[in-house]
Amino acid sequence: MSAPPPYQNQPPQQPYGQPQQPYSGPPQQPYAGPPQQPYAGPPQPPYGQPPQQPAPVQRQQPQRSPLRGLITAVILLAVLGGGAWYVWDYNTNPNGGKAKKEAARDARNAERKTHDPQVGDCVKVEHPNGEPLPTIVDCNSPGAQYKLGERLLGAGRKCDSASYDYSIQFTSNRRTDYTMCFTKV
Repeated sequence: MSAPPPYQNQPPQQPYGQPQQPYSGPPQQPYAGPPQQPYAGPPQPPYGQPPQQPAPVQRQQPQRSPLRGLITAVILLAVLGGGAWYVWDYNTNPNGGKAKKEAARDARNAERKTHDPQVGDCVKVEHPNGEPLPTIVDCNSPGAQYKLGERLLGAGRKCDSASYDYSIQFTSNRRTDYTMCFTKV
């Protein structure tokens, strides 16, 4: 069996199975031309020397649009203006805000005073939700039922049944507990 014809520009090879000659020299380049660098860039420094620092990359400053600044200013003015209007309205509106809170507090205090009799006040006792609620009334009015004779501070205190006709015990988790002792009007 004979060997196929060699490729162009290459030396002939021994046929298959035939011993080859030991290293006969450097291999031939298959393509003509000078050797090329593996990548472009500055050459590497010799071994043992510190590498060169690359030049800093300068970023280009983004250009600011005047429209962007105008939009930011309008939004900022709207937020500050809204906050200022809220504060002004809260403090000056007679139907809301500060005035409304004060009116509600005054109404609660007035309501509390009508249901918190002092010694000598006449009351009409109502029973909403099954609990007695004394309401202060004029002693000459037809609705007056009892007159407060004594207020006993402390939980579980009882009125003297010989002196008083009716009593109401109040227990509260915020204020002190007390018992009110009434006589009929």
